Amino acid sequence: MSRGHLSLGPTVAFRAPGRINIIGEHTDYNLGLVMPAAIDRWCTVRARTNGARRLRVRSSAFAGAVDLDLDALTNTGTWSAYVAGVAFVLARAGVALVGADLEIDSDVPVGAGISSSAALEVATVRALLALAGETADGTQVAHWAREAENDFVGIPCGIMDQFASANGVAGAAMMLDCRTLEATPVPVPTSARFLVVNSMQPHVHAGGEYAARRADCEAAARLLGIQTLRDLDEADLPRALPRLPQGLGRRARHVVTENARVRLAATAMSAGDLRALGGLINASHASLRDDMRVSLPMIDALAEIAQATAGVYGARVMGGGFGGCV
Repeated sequence: MSRGHLSLGPTVAFRAPGRINIIGEHTDYNLGLVMPAAIDRWCTVRARTNGARRLRVRSSAFAGAVDLDLDALTNTGTWSAYVAGVAFVLARAGVALVGADLEIDSDVPVGAGISSSAALEVATVRALLALAGETADGTQVAHWAREAENDFVGIPCGIMDQFASANGVAGAAMMLDCRTLEATPVPVPTSARFLVVNSMQPHVHAGGEYAARRADCEAAARLLGIQTLRDLDEADLPRALPRLPQGLGRRARHVVTENARVRLAATAMSAGDLRALGGLINASHASLRDDMRVSLPMIDALAEIAQATAGVYGARVMGGGFGGCV
């Protein structure tokens, strides 16, 4: 451990992967359908008890150490807020946390839309649970990780990222129903490769445009008298859209059609129909660009270059948008 750490107990180590999302954006917080897949980029958290009521945290990605008081956790507005948020929700759930020294190492790019924060949260949940002598299944781990991001960090995300990181399986994506949390494995065709191109334009989700899109979706659902836009079907759109202001109608149309695309994509992947899958991915990008308005000119340019490249079946902005990856 680093100099100045007074570690007493044995070290535990847990790692959690980042994720791609093949299709299904801005649907998870609408309790809709998504199709994420865990990837071979990891966040590893090594932890050891230190005999104090503090978390002393170091990350290979940032200089210096952060000291967190378990009895007075606050949101620092920095990367360490994700660690503090996990401790906060575990304590709230009745887990008897112990002070620990944490060393974090990750090769999941930050701000690229492949869930570096979810990987950190999931690995931290499992490490702190282990030091407290407790365990939890992947669904509960995902719930706690999401609560840390929603209730402490202040990002109004859905559960997709944390669930994919906590429950991903090798060789397959999953079609996840974000209402029931039923996850159906969808094998990745052996002839297909999903390539991630980082725009190098980092996105920031706390507040801002991402939160505004969620608020738009919630407002549209209220005007339509439904719980969430998940409760709207494609057949309902001709009657529903005239009841909404244009902007809210665009958001509703994206969510409804994106849920339909996820179902069709699962069928196409299971059949190994890459051409059909690529068409759905291209349609998803157009909807995210035109209806959700979450793309950027540089992201559109990357998607268009990819779509025009021989051997590429489809390309789209991935993640919440406003930067990140194609």
